[in-house]
Amino acid sequence: MSSIIRTGIIGYGLSGRVFHAPFIDVVEGYELTKISTSKPENVKLIEERYPVTAVVPDGRGIIEDPEIDLVIVTSPNTEHFRWAREALIAGKHVVVEKPFTVNVAEADELIEIAQRQGKILTVYHNRRFTSDTKTVRKILESGILGEIVDYESHFDRYRPNPRPGGAWREDPLPGSGIFYDLGSHLIDQALWFFGMPLAVTANIDSQRPWAKADDHFDVRLHYPSFTATLKSGMLCKIPGPTYLIHGRNGSFVKYGLDVQEVTLDAGAVPQGKDWGREPESIWGNICVDYKEVKIEGKVESEQGDYRDYFINLRDAINGKTKIAVKPEEARNVIQIIQLALQSSREKRTISI
Repeated sequence: MSSIIRTGIIGYGLSGRVFHAPFIDVVEGYELTKISTSKPENVKLIEERYPVTAVVPDGRGIIEDPEIDLVIVTSPNTEHFRWAREALIAGKHVVVEKPFTVNVAEADELIEIAQRQGKILTVYHNRRFTSDTKTVRKILESGILGEIVDYESHFDRYRPNPRPGGAWREDPLPGSGIFYDLGSHLIDQALWFFGMPLAVTANIDSQRPWAKADDHFDVRLHYPSFTATLKSGMLCKIPGPTYLIHGRNGSFVKYGLDVQEVTLDAGAVPQGKDWGREPESIWGNICVDYKEVKIEGKVESEQGDYRDYFINLRDAINGKTKIAVKPEEARNVIQIIQLALQSSREKRTISI
């Protein structure tokens, strides 16, 4: 492999366009070599934004290219396993957009192939690299809240009507629905903070009358001394708190989503020292009694930066560090998803 990581992206929907191509383009050490898409409007956009990047009609044109070192899979969820498996067998490093796979068996097979091939396999759990998640991690590690007694996280949206032109995430397919989509983020965050729970209780359903896939969930991860509640819906005109955490010393609450996605979606290039920095208007609030001192006010958010994901990936491929998002961690997210779906179907708590 050359010192430059020649990269191919399979798919150029929202994920490829917003979350991957801009970073491969600007982070040192990568070359955005190929993107696969069959949509004429996407081809036009790629040619305008990345004039030296080749466009091929499907992922095979990337996987079969011996010059490609890294394959990023941003296809629909039903195709994650297929493309990742083929890329690993072809001797490529692989990034899979979340959710990793649609079931644990597929995740385990990919992990085994990656180990056998000696290649990096990771999943794009990018919300570990957002302002809010980094801030919560720092607060929890500081111990300022004391022993945690309750944790709640929301990823709420308001979209009462179908997407114009339709969307595969709204079709009744394996891996569709907002639980695989947004639930993957909330589960990964909770596992990153607290590890695997003891049990799962879930209600996963559809609230919009036309919906063919789930559009609402309320999932409880049971830990020895507290419950982590993860919620999302598509009929939330007033979103719930991104994070609401109660400890024996006090509480932390935060509203508002990370600023990077909306900025990227508008076409911004991820560069500059202030990239990913949150405005004070959405900093979280804390109120604690810490060592007999009452502390109340805003907590300045840590700076979020998806570039850090790709910097870590580059350094891991080059053998300079360990991969930040381990495939085994992403596999645990899929296990929780499967157990939560079982819990919801059977209307009972499932032990792990």
